[in-house]
Amino acid sequence: MTAPQTPPKEAKQVRVWPRVLGMVLVLALSVLILLYQDTLREMAPYGYAGVFFITLVANASVILPLPGLVLPFALGAVLHPFWVAMAAAAGATLGELSGYVLGLSGQAFVEDYRIYRRLKTLMERYGPWVILATALLPLPLFDFVGILAGATRWPLWRFLFWVFLGKAIKMLVVTYFGGLLLPWLGVVSPY
Repeated sequence: MTAPQTPPKEAKQVRVWPRVLGMVLVLALSVLILLYQDTLREMAPYGYAGVFFITLVANASVILPLPGLVLPFALGAVLHPFWVAMAAAAGATLGELSGYVLGLSGQAFVEDYRIYRRLKTLMERYGPWVILATALLPLPLFDFVGILAGATRWPLWRFLFWVFLGKAIKMLVVTYFGGLLLPWLGVVSPY
């Protein structure tokens, strides 16, 4: 004999609660980050760890843009630009998990729509290029891509790989530019 199966409506209700909780946690994190921005800026003197933490927090805020490129730009002139870029890229990549989690949480609300099926096809076909291109841009647009990747159940390891690649390229450009420009302007002396 087989065990009695849960009716589809009850099964769907059981799956919705963890997703709602995930959405609430991500939104609460974004509000806390916005409220404590000044405290977070005080982490700058902590070098590579400070860069990692600041970029993690700046990228963890969903939709609310926080300045995550200013510190790597400035510290690229004081510390070694390559290591500043790697710390910033690692922090930014982990920070983007908030959008991914929000997408996973919101999947139950969008999976029955035709647009979801179209976007899922887009992510399956062009996902790496969409993620790479938007991770390179210094715009809050990437939050939507992270949400889309989570909602379409894009594999987490692939998401993190392509995000890191895009963020690393962007941070290398930002830190080396800061490392060249700020000493040239006489603002700081090079590392």
